[in-house]
Amino acid sequence: MPPVVTDLSYLLPWQFSPTIFILCAVTVTLYVRGIRALGRGADRVGFWRAFTFFLGLALSYAVLQTYIDYLSAHMFWIHRFQHLILHHIGPVLIVLAAPERVLRAGIPAGLRQVRIPAWIRRPMQLVFRFLQHPVVAPILFVGIIFFWLTPSIHFTAMIDTRRYDLMNWGMLADGLLFWWIMLARRQVQGSAAIGYGARLVILALVAIPQLLLGAYITLHSTTLYDVYAICGRAWAISALDDQQIGGLLTWIPAAMMSLVGIITVLYHILHDPAATEVRPRRRLAPAAQPAGGA
Repeated sequence: MPPVVTDLSYLLPWQFSPTIFILCAVTVTLYVRGIRALGRGADRVGFWRAFTFFLGLALSYAVLQTYIDYLSAHMFWIHRFQHLILHHIGPVLIVLAAPERVLRAGIPAGLRQVRIPAWIRRPMQLVFRFLQHPVVAPILFVGIIFFWLTPSIHFTAMIDTRRYDLMNWGMLADGLLFWWIMLARRQVQGSAAIGYGARLVILALVAIPQLLLGAYITLHSTTLYDVYAICGRAWAISALDDQQIGGLLTWIPAAMMSLVGIITVLYHILHDPAATEVRPRRRLAPAAQPAGGA
């Protein structure tokens, strides 16, 4: 049985990760600097945008670097809650805050002048464009869920620290990439932008396999994930009850995030002038008149 936590020590990381701490600390620092820089130019960041950004970041940090991370290795439903935050709720909140401009403003002026060499920049751009392709992005988004929930793969990930970290980092990174390409305005996405109509189709399609997977796990009559019996469950509930709650978290909330995405895209369509503007048709050049006239 896992140790009982009776004080605020549950807020401390079970296994401290310097990488996670540094990345979160740098992100917070840049965002705060950006708020101050934009405020000096009379371009203040609204309270709700800042609140949404910090909430998404705090939730992501909490499931990775508090007692929740320990519990996720001892209860299947908490593991699914952890991935619901990392792959859906946390990234959605961060993207909805539209932090690009604020973070850019928070970068020190000296660093903004640094140019990345072409031999580094171009391969990164190619990889990014591949990951953001309208076919590749949804396949990866759904595929990573199915991959880590394959019972044999899930078993090894939960008992191997390196695979466990890879799984969690992959879920967060993929969530940020997918929800950014789905929810961010086209003006900030540049060449990676996907049309709003295509986004609506993708968001509807990715919900279907998540619904089916969640239903399969919830309604399965036998235990699919034996690793939690080996590690020891945090609370005295049956394996099937644990599995059913985890299946419900995969079934309903995760798919409902697609509805949140669809509503956000519809909002962009209504408020983005570029989404409804009609491009003028090209006029054909007049035919050349024969020499000497008719």
